Amino acid sequence: MDALFVSTFAVAVAEIGDKTQLLALLLAARYRKPWPIVAGILLATLLNHALAAWFGAALSEWLPAGVLRWLVAGSFLAIALWTLRPDRLEEDERRKAGPGGAFLATLVAFFLAEIGDKTQVATVLLAAKYEALAQVIAGTTLGMLVANIPVVVLGARFAERLPLRAARIAAALLFLALAAWVAWRGIG
Repeated sequence: MDALFVSTFAVAVAEIGDKTQLLALLLAARYRKPWPIVAGILLATLLNHALAAWFGAALSEWLPAGVLRWLVAGSFLAIALWTLRPDRLEEDERRKAGPGGAFLATLVAFFLAEIGDKTQVATVLLAAKYEALAQVIAGTTLGMLVANIPVVVLGARFAERLPLRAARIAAALLFLALAAWVAWRGIG
């Protein structure tokens, strides 16, 4: 249950102000159909994070425990610093979605936007730390939904009131604490 809680909390906090959350806002403004967008986010995140978790689990088997411990701790520290930097949408993500509708546009855009994103990296690291792979995938997916559903449903009005700087600092502190915890307690 630890893996589920930590994964959910880590990704939900890290996602606030992230480029995929901004993408969710753009898709909500463009299509004004929240539930197909939420379904697209769910499926894209499940697929992307399942691949990332599998990679993290494989990594934990390939590397010696001591090396993995410091790799994960250092990576969490890097994510803490990365989280402090606000994301901006790239030009490709600003383009209007294709003719496939809200669900298909969200599915493709979210899957691609998550590649190399800090929440995907966090999923790899969490899967390397916890043996409960299903809980990590469920937790990171749930965290993504917790952060994005309000943005999709409430739209721009909600996003304008979100204290993004405070959220980034909280997320950085969370990943800093995870780095210290892994360095002190180790993997597993």
